[in-house]
Amino acid sequence: MQGKIIKGIAGFYYVDVAESGIYECRARGIFRKEKQKPLVGDNVEIQVLDEKEREGNLVKIFPRTSQLIRPAAANVDQALVIFAVRQPDPNLDLLDRFLVAMEQQRVPAVICFNKSDLEEEGQAKRLRRIYEGCGYRVLAVSAKEEQGIGQIREILEGKTTVVAGPSGVGKSSITNLLQQEVSMETGEISRKLGRGKHTTRHAQLIRIGSHTYLMDTPGFSSLTVGGMEKEELRQYFPEFLPYEGSCRFQGCVHIHEPGCAVKAALEDGKVDAGRYASYVSFFEELKEKEKRRY
Repeated sequence: MQGKIIKGIAGFYYVDVAESGIYECRARGIFRKEKQKPLVGDNVEIQVLDEKEREGNLVKIFPRTSQLIRPAAANVDQALVIFAVRQPDPNLDLLDRFLVAMEQQRVPAVICFNKSDLEEEGQAKRLRRIYEGCGYRVLAVSAKEEQGIGQIREILEGKTTVVAGPSGVGKSSITNLLQQEVSMETGEISRKLGRGKHTTRHAQLIRIGSHTYLMDTPGFSSLTVGGMEKEELRQYFPEFLPYEGSCRFQGCVHIHEPGCAVKAALEDGKVDAGRYASYVSFFEELKEKEKRRY
């Protein structure tokens, strides 16, 4: 029987099998021996031990199309990162950190600005202009008014999407609206676990349609930029890519070098000043980490 791991806690893996439901499985010892850890999002084969109690063994993990480090997950097709237009005001430094993390892990990101019903002075339009200019797809929605939810549903169709964002931006409200018409079986997990306190600390998949999953993650209030050399950072700002190779010096990092095409684009307004400030800040952060390492 084949399915997808939707949650993993304390050595138990909860596998969603189409048309059959959720099975609580233990991983066979061979995975430990081969140092292969099952991940949320893994497509797996299970051996059913007790059909009535929906219990089984996890016997095979199929090859992964992708693997995320933060959060630890497999076969993720895209990320939906949710921030609010207001209440709270968007922390663009945090958003840029998340986008760098997704670029680094080669996961396409869609940016969703919620609470557009509260916006003043065209804030949503300004944010859309900045991030669409970087090549990202940007949505302005209102969970409260239930506006734009259909648009999100279209983007999610047939994919596994990691949903992320800081606390208080309406992530849960949007997730609840997306799964409103779906008969969820996650109650089975809670019943088997008997301890709901773990539910928000672990990534989990929510099935919202055929082959369509949302990976809900705990809210984040900070992110560090890491796992790269400072010279690599420029690769993860997609708006810099058209200017690569046009700078006077090969290997230009777009900070102090003369004849820099990115800085010329910044002066011409083709690169957003706020995004460039994020880049410089992250570059300095990586430089300090390098110093401490040596």
